[in-house]
Amino acid sequence: MEEWNLKLALLLIIAYLLGAIPNGVWIGKGFFHTDIRKAGSGNIGTTNTYRVLGPVAGTAVLILDLAKGTVATLLPVWFLHISPHSPMLLVFGFMAILGHTISIFDHFKGGKAVATSAGMLLAYNPLLFVIAATCFVSLIYLTSMVSLASMVSFTIITILCFIIQDWYLSALAVCLTIFVFWRHRSNIKRIKDGTENLVNFGLGSKRRKRQKSHQD
Repeated sequence: MEEWNLKLALLLIIAYLLGAIPNGVWIGKGFFHTDIRKAGSGNIGTTNTYRVLGPVAGTAVLILDLAKGTVATLLPVWFLHISPHSPMLLVFGFMAILGHTISIFDHFKGGKAVATSAGMLLAYNPLLFVIAATCFVSLIYLTSMVSLASMVSFTIITILCFIIQDWYLSALAVCLTIFVFWRHRSNIKRIKDGTENLVNFGLGSKRRKRQKSHQD
């Protein structure tokens, strides 16, 4: 039992360290000689990486941030032989999310944890992940706002967690949704003001371009 507890503690630390990897920062510095924390919005996640470094770097950060959430969540399945449906997986996923938002490799700062949370969901409940991804992509297409798509998608998944009565995931989803809204508070203000940054994709971007052309 003592050996099992030691292995559990070690794996939780590994889950945190996986989540703490600042992919955006390391890719920016390693391949583009750019610190994305000092460019664009200053965020280390996919959107700012895409905006500052381009689609290849942005896609790489998205995949890696998703992967670290998924891998960390599956650690107890692989090394402790815990059921893939056990709530214990959520503890490991939370550790990865904690690492992403309070990273030991980034002066205990971090990102908004959207992709890492999605990675956890992919490992724990793939169907909910597909629903979340569908909502996210659809909302980006309709609004061209990653921030709005993130907040609405988290809200929808939280509601679905209560509907399917997964109370452990529901509790974590509520906490994450509150956190995501809090981290996007400046985005919420810009959305209200009509000045939110748009990605160059979707109907929202096209509408803004048309409005700008008419004004010019």
